Amino acid sequence: MSLHLDPGETDMLAGAAGPAVAMALRIVAETARMLGARSLVRIHSAHIDGCLYHGDSGTLFAERLVADGARVTVPTTLNVGALDLIHAGRVRLGSRGSAMARRMMEAYAALGCRQSWTCAPYQAGHRPGLGQDVAWGESNAIVFCNSVLGARTDRYGDFLDICAAITSRAPRHGLHLPENRQARLLIDASGLPPALLAEDALYPVLGAWLGRHVGSAVAAIEGLPHGLSEDRLKALGAAAASTGAVGLFHVVGVTPEAPDRGTAFGGREPQEIIRLDPSMLDTERRALSTGSGGRIDAVAIGSPHLSVAEFETLARCLAGRRVTLPFYACTGRHTLEAMKAGGLLETIEAAGITLVADTCIVVTPILPPGGGLLMTNSGKFAHYTPAMTGWDVLYGGLGDCVESAVAGRIVRDESLWR
Repeated sequence: MSLHLDPGETDMLAGAAGPAVAMALRIVAETARMLGARSLVRIHSAHIDGCLYHGDSGTLFAERLVADGARVTVPTTLNVGALDLIHAGRVRLGSRGSAMARRMMEAYAALGCRQSWTCAPYQAGHRPGLGQDVAWGESNAIVFCNSVLGARTDRYGDFLDICAAITSRAPRHGLHLPENRQARLLIDASGLPPALLAEDALYPVLGAWLGRHVGSAVAAIEGLPHGLSEDRLKALGAAAASTGAVGLFHVVGVTPEAPDRGTAFGGREPQEIIRLDPSMLDTERRALSTGSGGRIDAVAIGSPHLSVAEFETLARCLAGRRVTLPFYACTGRHTLEAMKAGGLLETIEAAGITLVADTCIVVTPILPPGGGLLMTNSGKFAHYTPAMTGWDVLYGGLGDCVESAVAGRIVRDESLWR
């Protein structure tokens, strides 16, 4: 199967728009050929995951693009970097690593990208329309974009994402194709107790179960409450994209491509129906924890980055109290700005919460060295923390995290899960 390029793409590849554009299109086109795509798709926006420093090659690649005159040609936001540019001293990178990470972030800004530095660009105003083709990186952003916004992106990895933003092209493949967006599996959640469905703590666990059991397949979930908040959908998708490779899920009656079961499945019958019961999710909840005991050493929330609404819930849970343990809340700079206006930022800081912006605790050294037991309400943090930080993790709801941090010991209400 050969890849067809239109005349404009052929000119770009030949260098008509400069050497950086030619290199970027060559990378996009060769990727498309490897995937078996027949053509490229014109994209409307991009979100760049490749701006996180993992080594000098990433910095040098971005600087090469800048030196050769590249600029993004579609609205483009940036995922987290390796530095908190707002709070000096939060990150413990060595001087050389910090310098290279900063150079990388500066290079992406020079390419014309918006300095959002968040894994939740959809909370920062980057919200493509239903059916629009985009090129987004970062697993939770991808699944939210596809599932909750109904825009179309495949899973774009580091450096391919910025090449797509520069050329405004991506391989016409995967979840860009309507036929690949139809559900194959039905997850029946109608048997779950209403009290459990009403808890925020359910949705990261449900997402972790989904990713572990469906892999990259597209599933439709039936039986969840209508009017499900974006924060709950965000938590579900982020966990599903961490334990599995979920790039798109549907919630019947909630998400835009699933107003009913028939539409979600394209008029076909499900290939498989899985009926959830509380014991299945309790097993998954327990699997999210790698540690136990009577004490914890720190708490971290905000993966994906916390929204203003989630900070409001945190403030209500704190009820004027202070935490007695290190408590990290990761968010985007856009959320911090919004919190300043109503005094919410002052309330959170007065409670002893350590705010982290532009990055998070699993991608760069922020947690105290030496390891320990970290409590979190994030399915994504629970999945990645042990391997990426050396800390063990304990999963609990936000209320559990707050009560444990105030008490200085593990406090968890497990009654709902029984």
